[in-house]
Amino acid sequence: MKSFLEGKIVLITGSSRGIGLSTAKLATQYGAKVILHGRTNSASLKKLVRDLKADCIICDVSNQKDVLRAVKEIVNKIGKIDVLINCAGIVAVEPFLKSSDDHWLELFKVNFLGTVHFCQAVIPYMQKAKYGRIVNVSSVRGHPVTVSNRGMAYSVSKASVINLTAALAKEYAPEIAVNVVSPGFVNTDMAKTWNEKVWQQAKSALLGRIAEPTEIAEVILFLANDKSSFITGQTIVVDGGYTLAGK
Repeated sequence: MKSFLEGKIVLITGSSRGIGLSTAKLATQYGAKVILHGRTNSASLKKLVRDLKADCIICDVSNQKDVLRAVKEIVNKIGKIDVLINCAGIVAVEPFLKSSDDHWLELFKVNFLGTVHFCQAVIPYMQKAKYGRIVNVSSVRGHPVTVSNRGMAYSVSKASVINLTAALAKEYAPEIAVNVVSPGFVNTDMAKTWNEKVWQQAKSALLGRIAEPTEIAEVILFLANDKSSFITGQTIVVDGGYTLAGK
């Protein structure tokens, strides 16, 4: 399995924690050269750079110019990016009737525009190479059947990522494959904030538990390599049967 991603350059946004962190570690185990990303050059990110012997870019995903600059600099250094994995995202909840424009815009700037900006920055290099894999991370909350009425702005921002993915797949086929993974409940730092009601929802999945981040990372990396060469424009729901359980 060491050769799973041997020789591939993989850029992972939001790789200092959660699903992005697990994906970075697993990609390295599978032989990829990983480019980490963080909004700030935190102590944890510096340690990860050392541990994985990885390169790193620091930028605000919501700032298009910042992203374009950072990606240009790293490509000038390394030469190419084969795979882009968009994991950067935030969660915030406000009641709909009390939700401010700032609340909606914050979620869209990070969850949606962050994905847009990195795709805009990386795709030209993939076009030049006539090869690329992009995997975006959405959420089960981005699907109508499991949309959250508590966090509408989050759900809508993640639904936008799904729609964007399909459009990008159409625009840049056949050289660049673009897919999206929609995780269900995952054991990240966010799980520590869940109340009992949320935990009951999470455990209602057919598998009766939440996912470990590595389980999501495995699916992401399957879509990121040539074993998935005939898959593009697809949304893969990885929720342990939560959607099917209908609870």
